[in-house]
Amino acid sequence: MKIINQSWEWLQKPENPLAMIEKSGRTCYKSENRITQDSAKKFVAMLVNLKHEAMLEHAAASVRFVTNRGVTHELVRHRLASFAHESTRYVKYLGEMEFIKPVWWDDPNYPEQNKEIWRKAMLFAEDSYHAALKAGDKPEQAREILPHSIKTEIVVTANLREWLARKIA
Repeated sequence: MKIINQSWEWLQKPENPLAMIEKSGRTCYKSENRITQDSAKKFVAMLVNLKHEAMLEHAAASVRFVTNRGVTHELVRHRLASFAHESTRYVKYLGEMEFIKPVWWDDPNYPEQNKEIWRKAMLFAEDSYHAALKAGDKPEQAREILPHSIKTEIVVTANLREWLARKIA
């Protein structure tokens, strides 16, 4: 069993999102002639302040998250995004499994004995999963044993309005 940290990486981010948003927004107001080298930041701030956030949908970004299944279940509840999620149905976890270190793990007030309970549960899940495969279960059957702490990867592509909503929520 291996315990790892959550992580993320950009896969795609817009080259100049503020300029794209400004160009889109100024189309609404027919004020394209007011675009200057440094007008985008102020214009986009004005749009956000006026709650005219639909213009943020004209720029998008893609991020790969390495996290636990519990977090990904929360992510996919938002349908204004596209998802590519590691499959527990088709992926057969062989050898040492990876589990995401819980966010509360480094809290100095969290009892060491409780960490040990978590560690034992992850080891038991790993051993039980491998036993199920050895007994003839397919990966899609054995996955029922896996806990939320199992490491998974997901790629999320969403427009900037959706990313903003996630940040605020």
